Amino acid sequence: MGAAQSFATELTSSDINISTAASAKLAELFVEVGDEMEAIRIFVSGGGCSGMSYGMTFSDDRTAYDSVLDTGEYKIYVDAVALNYMRGVEIDFVDKGMGEASFVFNNVFAATGGSGGCGSCGSANGGCG
Repeated sequence: MGAAQSFATELTSSDINISTAASAKLAELFVEVGDEMEAIRIFVSGGGCSGMSYGMTFSDDRTAYDSVLDTGEYKIYVDAVALNYMRGVEIDFVDKGMGEASFVFNNVFAATGGSGGCGSCGSANGGCG
């Protein structure tokens, strides 16, 4: 078995924890983007003092290193490295009203040193938008 085959290419909801609110918003956004994009890509980058930074973008290209979560309404691509850092993370969507809504990556391991929010946005409230 080659290295590219040593990780799961198909994911389930137990692999990526997405709240009901986030799932509904992702489905809505995916419909809005239309046929131009194949999936939503989750990425992780080094985070400095706040730990890892999480983010999402639309993607029209699946690589050989991507695993896929297909919910039926949308697909999520996540590469093998990012998937390792997704363990213990819940993706949520928080609407605070008055146009202030964002995706938030809640890290259950935040008590051991991370901020728990989405560091990729650099936002004090921990949200991504």
